[in-house]
Amino acid sequence: MKNIFKPDNERYEGVRPINIYLLRLLFALVFLFVGFDSWSSIITHKGPWDHVRAAALCMWAAYSLLSIIGIFYPLKMLPLVLFEIIYKILWLIVVAYPLWAASQLWSSPAAEMTKAFLWVVLPIVATPWKYVVEKYILNRR
Repeated sequence: MKNIFKPDNERYEGVRPINIYLLRLLFALVFLFVGFDSWSSIITHKGPWDHVRAAALCMWAAYSLLSIIGIFYPLKMLPLVLFEIIYKILWLIVVAYPLWAASQLWSSPAAEMTKAFLWVVLPIVATPWKYVVEKYILNRR
């Protein structure tokens, strides 16, 4: 059990197994919840599409399908997690924060999205940041 917190150089490129398990859990949750919401909206939609909503639903549907790969190869799919972290934090800063600062967030249409996007803490915690810096910024691995 204590090996779960030690870097595993043989199997996971020096990443701790706990991060691997958390990433797999994250990818599974994305597949289940984001996939269910996006695909059910796409499949049951009737009438003409709002092009912006359709683009968002298609992006989330594709994201849910790519998350299947992440369950099996979590380190290879880390860019997908980084994308999730960046777009959610950016949205929280650009949309939610100004509404919150004006005391209008919880009575606005953005309230539900804010509740969902505040869960960005999970991928932030699951991400092996040392690996991300070494692999994607310093290009050492």
